[in-house]
Amino acid sequence: MAHIPGLQIRRLTTSDAALYREIRLEALQKNPEAFGSTFEKESAQPLSWFEAVVDSADIFGAFDQGRLAGIAAYRAQESAKQAHKALLWSMYVRATARNAGLGKRLVGAVLDHARGRVEQVQLSVVSENESARRLYAALGFVEYGYEKRALRQDGRYYDEVLMVKFLDGGPG
Repeated sequence: MAHIPGLQIRRLTTSDAALYREIRLEALQKNPEAFGSTFEKESAQPLSWFEAVVDSADIFGAFDQGRLAGIAAYRAQESAKQAHKALLWSMYVRATARNAGLGKRLVGAVLDHARGRVEQVQLSVVSENESARRLYAALGFVEYGYEKRALRQDGRYYDEVLMVKFLDGGPG
């Protein structure tokens, strides 16, 4: 994978909330079909709402020369029977930073964070997003399901591919 000089990947803190808000709204605006939320809903939220999201979640950011160029989030399941699983969500890399290995490094940071905490990491990705599907497959995620009409944006339905990576050498 390409080395990006000046690239830093770290977990976001509440002091990064304004940067997170900016990239999250960009993601929702430029790729509305890829997310369960909407630009309209989140753009109406105050900065304190984004501070609360960052404070309550494990969101990793890729900083390129100090600019937040990509994000990926991790959330462990809370119920006792599902505590062995986590979710990779809110993955987004700005167009100007794509195809440089940044997405791979972000997902890698989430997987490193997950190891020792959970046995598997799940995600869903819009079926038409071939580049994301290739990225996840290259990192060891396998497809285990397909949800028809998972999301609806502007009257159009999008199917999602469900993927999982077993961190414990499980049945993947």
